[in-house]
Amino acid sequence: MTPDWQHILTIAETATTVVGAQLLKDFGKATAEEKADGSLVTQSDKWADGELRRRLQKELPEHGVLSEEGTHIFPEQDFCWIIDPIDGTTNFTRGVPLWGISLGLLYKGTPVFGHVYIPTLDQRFHGFFMGTSGLEGPSGAFLDGEPIHTSSDNVAGSQFFSLCARSLKILQNPFPCKIRMLGVATYNLLTVAAGISLGAVEATPKIWDIAAVWAITQAAGAAWTPLEDIDIFPLKIGQNYGNRPFPTLLSARQELTELFKPLVNVIRQ
Repeated sequence: MTPDWQHILTIAETATTVVGAQLLKDFGKATAEEKADGSLVTQSDKWADGELRRRLQKELPEHGVLSEEGTHIFPEQDFCWIIDPIDGTTNFTRGVPLWGISLGLLYKGTPVFGHVYIPTLDQRFHGFFMGTSGLEGPSGAFLDGEPIHTSSDNVAGSQFFSLCARSLKILQNPFPCKIRMLGVATYNLLTVAAGISLGAVEATPKIWDIAAVWAITQAAGAAWTPLEDIDIFPLKIGQNYGNRPFPTLLSARQELTELFKPLVNVIRQ
C-alpha cells in the first residue's frame, strides 16, 4: 500500500519539533558519558531517542524502528525508521549551537524519506527519493518548505568542502576548496544538498548519521559515493548495525566525484 506521504511528513515534523523544544532547554547543560566507540551520550540523547520511538510507534505501529540509543538490529518490517536523537552530541554538550535530530524512513532496507531538524537554527530539511523502490510518491528536497538544489559552481578556493573530525588526513596535501568542519554529520552533508558546499566527506558515520540525508541529498541532485567497494543499501534484516561505519563522499555533481575521490581516499589508509 502506498503511504500517505503528507501524513508521514507531518508526523516527523511534529515529533522533532516537540523533542527539539525540550532539547533546547537542555542545550549546553547536559553531562555526557563516553560510549564504547568513543562518542558521547547524555540523558538528553536517551530521552529524545525514547520519545521519538514512542511517537513514531504510536502513529505508525506497523513500522519498525532502529535507533542510536535503542536497538541496532535491522527489523523485518518493510518500512523502518532510523533515528538519531541528537546528531552532534559533543556540540550539544559544549554549548556549540549546531546539532540536529534526524529521522530516516526506509522501505525494504533503502531510504525513501528523510527529515532533519536543526533546533538552534529552527531549520527543517526533508526530502523524498523513491529511486528504484517501486513506490509512488513525491520527489525533491526542501529546506523550510522551499526546494533546494546542489550548487552548479565550479571548484575554486572560495568554494566550501566539509570534513569530519576523522578525515583530517585529507589536509596532508593541497585541496582545491576552502575547508569547513562543523561537527555534525547530517548538517555537514546537508550543506551539499543546500548548495552551500561543493562536497563533504564523513570517515566513520553510522547508519543513523546517514539514513535521512541519503534521501535528502540525492533528491537535491547530489552524488553519493561510498568509500568502500560495497553498497550501503539495502540494509539486511537481522543484521546489527551498531558498530558498522559507512565512509562516504558526497559531491554536488557526479563530475566532481572524479576530482574529489582520489583526494579523500586517504581516510581509508
